[in-house]
Amino acid sequence: MTSLGFDITPSVHPIVPVLLRKFENDAQLAQSMARDLYDEGIYVIGFFFPVVPKGQSRIRVQISAAHTKEQIDKAVAAFEKIGKKYKVI
Repeated sequence: MTSLGFDITPSVHPIVPVLLRKFENDAQLAQSMARDLYDEGIYVIGFFFPVVPKGQSRIRVQISAAHTKEQIDKAVAAFEKIGKKYKVI
């Protein structure tokens, strides 16, 4: 995902925030992207103020050891499609 251009803080954790902090209207962007990803079959949550500080909106992704490589590939492809749609990448 980072090689595609997404802003992700490096860590080893099953919860991966895809940050949208450098975009105007980041709260609306998080909601719109989460909705479109859901339409692609990927369930994620958009977090924005007051859950996170203003200007720190994000898409919360949770990865599980139970996910297959095919499922991960599908999620990455959906993020790429939606990220390009909203000019995030």
